Amino acid sequence: MSKKVLAPAVVLALALAAASHAYAQAPYPAKAIRIISPFPPGGSVDTVARIVAFELTKPLGQQIVVDNRSGASGNIGMELAKNAPPDGYTLVLNTMPLVTNQFLYSKAPYDPIADFAPISLISASPNVLTVHPSLPVKSVKELLALARAKPGALNYASAGPATNPHIAGELFNYLGKTNIVVVHFKGGGPGLVATLAGETQVTFSNISETVGLVQAKKLRALGVTSLKRTPLMPELPAIAETIPGYEFTTWHALLAPRGTPPAVISTISERLRAALRTPEGTKKFADRGLELIASTPGELAAHLKSEVQKWGRVIKERGMRAE
Repeated sequence: MSKKVLAPAVVLALALAAASHAYAQAPYPAKAIRIISPFPPGGSVDTVARIVAFELTKPLGQQIVVDNRSGASGNIGMELAKNAPPDGYTLVLNTMPLVTNQFLYSKAPYDPIADFAPISLISASPNVLTVHPSLPVKSVKELLALARAKPGALNYASAGPATNPHIAGELFNYLGKTNIVVVHFKGGGPGLVATLAGETQVTFSNISETVGLVQAKKLRALGVTSLKRTPLMPELPAIAETIPGYEFTTWHALLAPRGTPPAVISTISERLRAALRTPEGTKKFADRGLELIASTPGELAAHLKSEVQKWGRVIKERGMRAE
């Protein structure tokens, strides 16, 4: 009697186990994916994250959503990504603060190398030095003269401590021998809004979010932060033409939590590169002043190690700290 009772139970248990195993072995991806953007909407990180989400949706066959989790110069979103299950369903896209936060905060909640698996270096682009139209300067040379004549009187907007505008601004102060005071905001978008409103006079925002405002004459562009002029704004001189040696280039990297299976990393990277490296994909980035890179995971890993060494030296020499 007991055998007759147990047999169906055993069969059911085996069936459930087989179904569970089949589900676990389902090809990646089997559900929606999210990309954490650790900054608010409106900045370059959010812009690139949304392009990546759109372009990856079709080749992966699943919905991809951008989840803005801003705060503490990206630390909040990065910590959330670090602690997410390493299954390929949570990714994160970040820029310079990914490697600089560890040098500016006394206790950063993540290690950019040890806690994440690199997927791809997506793109790179310069920032643009712009001023509010009410500021009586029309060139980098005139801004230097005004800032030196009135040390501490001018302000520049930052997306937060250790962010791209902050580092670009401090590099300008350092090489230009000026003292333009930083005002930190919770992202590039809010920083731009403050400069548009005249609350701050200067900003070093990414070209992708700035070019339209310059064309609409809501901001006045003085220089581009790359060593050479950019095709998107060819008439705009490089800051380096006035301040020799000045160079700052933004980059955007896509990562997953450490421990994500190599096969999943490979799938995302390969399909992302195939989706982006098309005439349409290249144009979509170029129209926003972004240089498409779409690297391999190994190339991104090497890039991150190089950036850690480079900016670690600069930040320590400048004595920069996040409050």
